[in-house]
Amino acid sequence: MAERTRGAVLVTLHDRDDAEELAEQLLEQGYEPCGVHRDALAGEDDAEDADWVIEVLTGPHGGSAVFDEPHLRLLAEDYGGFAVAE
Repeated sequence: MAERTRGAVLVTLHDRDDAEELAEQLLEQGYEPCGVHRDALAGEDDAEDADWVIEVLTGPHGGSAVFDEPHLRLLAEDYGGFAVAE
């Protein structure tokens, strides 16, 4: 799993295609980086239980994406996911 950086917002979705689609939208809006990686739930051995995470560090304003966490949370909810600031 990628190292989590302080000030990141982690957007977690259940579907890979949705995660890749949202990551592309976020890049177009000026968020970066928007790398998508798989994150198995703690204690889960079944690969089917893994979620897809978009790690966002910088907002379109050039500052920490943490300032945009409410917006990112709403976008995640549109895809049935969630977002948390680290």
